Amino acid sequence: MTDGLIIVDHGSRLNQSNQLLDQLVEAFVKRFAGLYTIVEPAHMDIAEPSIPTAYGRCVERGAARIVVCPYFLGPGKHRTTDIPCLAAEAQRRFPHTTFRITPSLGIDDLMLDLLRKRIEQPDESI
Repeated sequence: MTDGLIIVDHGSRLNQSNQLLDQLVEAFVKRFAGLYTIVEPAHMDIAEPSIPTAYGRCVERGAARIVVCPYFLGPGKHRTTDIPCLAAEAQRRFPHTTFRITPSLGIDDLMLDLLRKRIEQPDESI
């Protein structure tokens, strides 16, 4: 059975912010090409592609199991309620599929390393 992966962020009215998710997905696909062949970006709210759109794209590409990975730090309402509801709504259109939601990014040694890296970077103009 083929897996599809949806990496989902909140979504923004700022196109620049939404493009960051596209760049993240492109980098993920490049780094893990041998492991994940079906990877789609999605925005939970405001912008496209939505979770239902990305779910449909995964199915069109041959996925029967969908893994929804929230690109969120904590397990707030979006992770515990909104994203599961949107994924379930999408799954109803494709009853032959299943899905699961991964935990949020949370606290991890890699996150601590990233935080330190950002702290030590030179200032950027905003």
